[in-house]
Amino acid sequence: MSATFAPATAQPSGYFPLGPSLWAATAVAAPPTEPLAQDTRADVVIVGAGYCGLSAALHLAERGVRVVVLEAQEIGFGGSGRNGGQVIPGLKYDPSELRTMFGPERGQRLIDFASGTADAVFDLIARHGLDVPHVRQGWIQGAHIPSALALAERRVRDWQGQGVAARLLDREQVRHLLGTDNYLGGWEDPRGGGVQPLSYVRELARVAIAAGAAVHTHSPVVQLSREQATSSLWRARTASGATVTAERVLLCTNGYSDDLWPRLRKTVIDANSFQVATEPLPETLRRSILPAGHVSSDARNLLLYYRLDHTGRLLMGGRGTFAEPTRTQDWAHLENAIGKLFPQAAHVPINYRWCGHVAVTQDYLPHLHEPAPGLLIDIGCQGRGVGLQTRMGQALAAYVTDGDANALPVAPSAIKPFPLYELRRLYVGAVIAWYRLRDGGV
Repeated sequence: MSATFAPATAQPSGYFPLGPSLWAATAVAAPPTEPLAQDTRADVVIVGAGYCGLSAALHLAERGVRVVVLEAQEIGFGGSGRNGGQVIPGLKYDPSELRTMFGPERGQRLIDFASGTADAVFDLIARHGLDVPHVRQGWIQGAHIPSALALAERRVRDWQGQGVAARLLDREQVRHLLGTDNYLGGWEDPRGGGVQPLSYVRELARVAIAAGAAVHTHSPVVQLSREQATSSLWRARTASGATVTAERVLLCTNGYSDDLWPRLRKTVIDANSFQVATEPLPETLRRSILPAGHVSSDARNLLLYYRLDHTGRLLMGGRGTFAEPTRTQDWAHLENAIGKLFPQAAHVPINYRWCGHVAVTQDYLPHLHEPAPGLLIDIGCQGRGVGLQTRMGQALAAYVTDGDANALPVAPSAIKPFPLYELRRLYVGAVIAWYRLRDGGV
């Protein structure tokens, strides 16, 4: 069985029409890599050099597995280099909901996996001495309406029941810790934090290469096929014609998935997440916004997420148009959000504007697919990809080497595209308009 797609082209001009992103401007250098120039063999070939692919490569290489990673563009070109850098544990669903959905045993396995996603990131940074600016003072979710405050109360109970030192925050505590009076209250998860996301993915590549993995950039895979009809070996052919032959394939392209495997691209909504960053805040102003070093995203349907980076810039992120942005006005809603949430910073100039794709599945859960023996697909970051995909890479590596299905947080499922996928821009636009109406003002 095989599948093909059109070779990747250069980065679309609409991605960074106003210059580089903040992360591209401040990241550590990527390790030297080259395109795949000749046919090679491996035990495992990984498609996609993002968090999941590189985490899997690192953990496989540490177990003595021969790994080749093929990346269509640069390391971190996709969502791994374009996100907000927030490391938030858990999933959209709380522990009580997951136990109801999956039963006590499978539900608890998924809860334990999701609970440890932030640990996976910060443990790797510490263990390998990664050159990644980071902070871990906790994550706060603000509640803008009474129903969101009730949700915060439930989440605190749920996570406290899992041994997490979560705490409910009243209005004054949220005002003090966030620097805004726009929330009725909220809750704090001490496991959360933030990283420079592009530095993190580049450093993952560096240590994976040091462990023995081969990483080839500008090597888009245009075909996955069996070496022979009766063979258990897979062949990944790149646009240059060079191939990798391996026993196993891990496909880890997430929100930048194409038609390499049939119908996969249509299983997620590749929504845009927009972000802006100010110039470094003056010290007196910096002390009035997130003074304790928390990261935050609120409970709106169209959530806003914000933090300070290691240079003291205020970052604001949220949803935007489905089409790729081309004008500064496409980020105006986030600049307005800064003025409404943090009026003390409304006058601070915006230095950076960028966006990236978020892979959202129909059930808001990570998905694994095993459509053929030896091929395992990971997709669906749900906006929490830094921790989720780092730990997913660890799980895939354990599954490949040990063959234990219990190493996977969710069981592989059938590939099921979104209904009426070609109309997604219309119905996503309608949902966004409805959510904006329900969310009210900032």
